[in-house]
Amino acid sequence: MTYFTYTDSPIGPLLLRSDGEALTGIYMDVPGGAPSGLSEWTEDSSARPFAATIRQLQEYFTGARREFDLPLRAQGTQFQQRAWKSLSEIPYGETRSYGEQAKRIGNPRASRAVGLANGSNPLPIVVPCHRVIGADGSLTGFGGGLERKRWLLSHEGVLDQRQRHGKDRARVVRAVGRERPAVVKLRNEAHDVKAQAEMRFVIPPLAVLE
Repeated sequence: MTYFTYTDSPIGPLLLRSDGEALTGIYMDVPGGAPSGLSEWTEDSSARPFAATIRQLQEYFTGARREFDLPLRAQGTQFQQRAWKSLSEIPYGETRSYGEQAKRIGNPRASRAVGLANGSNPLPIVVPCHRVIGADGSLTGFGGGLERKRWLLSHEGVLDQRQRHGKDRARVVRAVGRERPAVVKLRNEAHDVKAQAEMRFVIPPLAVLE
């Protein structure tokens, strides 16, 4: 059975989806309306792991949490699974380019495919696709809209004051709260971000198609 509930956030209401054991989806209030199949889902805020998800999201939005510890189940192709797993390895307050993400999953020429996989990420925020930017620092490719992506990166401290007001592309990206700042690939410079965050993925035994 599929369960859902709602929670408020600084970037608008969020709809959470669960299979009763793991978190399977997070939906933002974006043009296009409710997710497909919502009419067949059961609204139940007591279903697992909604209470833990809401608590950890609130902690994230208030700055008290930087990593999530939730059971996650995301259905997708093998390539999508690799891309989403690599997203969970991007630490809070750091960014990667699509090209760097493609290299880290062993397919350096697949930056476009990585972007498409990120756009299909069913668990935004928790699986932080907002931390992936263009090689030139541009804020691109976020299903929740660029304003939400800008807010999330600003919240994590990686945008300067000018960028927070949306008046320019993300020319400056920096790491915060770490002893050794990450080096981010901007304008063909070196990118040496060290993956430190860990996320528990629960991958169901499903047949997947490339």
